Amino acid sequence: MAATMRQVAEAAGVSIATVSFVVNNTKPVAPETRQRIEEAMERLEFRRNMVGRALASRRTRVVALVYPAMEHKLGASGMEFVTSAARTAGRAGYHLVLWPVSNDAAELTQLVGQGLVDGVLLMEVQLEDPRVEVLRRTRTPFTLIGRSADLTGLVYVDIDFDRTMEQAVDHLLGLGHRRLVMVAGSQEEASYRSYGPFVRSAAAYRRIAAERGFEVVILECEQTTAAGRAVAERILSAHPATTAVLVLNEFAAPGLVSGLLRHGVRIPEDVSVLSVLTSTEASTSVEPALTSMSSPGAELGELGVQALLRLLEGGPASPPRLLAGTLVPGDSTGPVRTGPAAG
Repeated sequence: MAATMRQVAEAAGVSIATVSFVVNNTKPVAPETRQRIEEAMERLEFRRNMVGRALASRRTRVVALVYPAMEHKLGASGMEFVTSAARTAGRAGYHLVLWPVSNDAAELTQLVGQGLVDGVLLMEVQLEDPRVEVLRRTRTPFTLIGRSADLTGLVYVDIDFDRTMEQAVDHLLGLGHRRLVMVAGSQEEASYRSYGPFVRSAAAYRRIAAERGFEVVILECEQTTAAGRAVAERILSAHPATTAVLVLNEFAAPGLVSGLLRHGVRIPEDVSVLSVLTSTEASTSVEPALTSMSSPGAELGELGVQALLRLLEGGPASPPRLLAGTLVPGDSTGPVRTGPAAG
């Protein structure tokens, strides 16, 4: 039999009214008291009546994570964002739902107009993102994991692409590499056009190359293993002196590695490969295991939800946060070769 609010109140040493304030979020409760009540509810397996709670507070206690899943595959690094965001929302008494909404403004307008959620967490942000304007126009509380070009009045968390690319490039330069190729995702499809991570990473790479004094070579490929194999062919045919590759394309990275190996190129003896902004799971799923700049997905998912909940609870807007990736050593980078490339 499910526990009652009276039993929770007795276990926490508070009144039934105070338990009701926490359950329905109708009045502020001291943090230490709230924690005591939450612990008693968990211990007694108290089940919140979400419908009654929503009616009492005129809120659903549901937040939506808007991710264009039909156009952007959800890889291991993307899942880190989602699971962290869901965990953080759950700890605060909210439910997180995934809305696979594309950049179609009409679709998002219809969804937010139904009052199904209290707020929105927007992912996979383009520099000119129509979804941002929909949320502004409908006065829907929202935060971004990513950045559009116009940041006026926006609350966001994002990857620090400048610091991440600096660490990645300097790792390779420190190993003696000067002939580098950067492999990024293609922006040909509409949903990837002006896609923030691709644009900002490429801009950072060009700046770093100018400062460090090496040639800029950036190749784009689609988000598939086959495209990774094809870009390996392009590197070997058009840029045979390449000694190191930075790949900002989690789905193409395995194909790039297999394409190089198939042509007799040894990794890292002939060509070093560094995967940028990926998960540990993805970077260790190939042989050799990739040296990587890991994505701060879990931290950004948590920070994004926390920033949204501050807006929903009437608190001051969180300041912007930029987090760099972390260098995770693997077996795919090593000192520059002294002889000609293999194959």
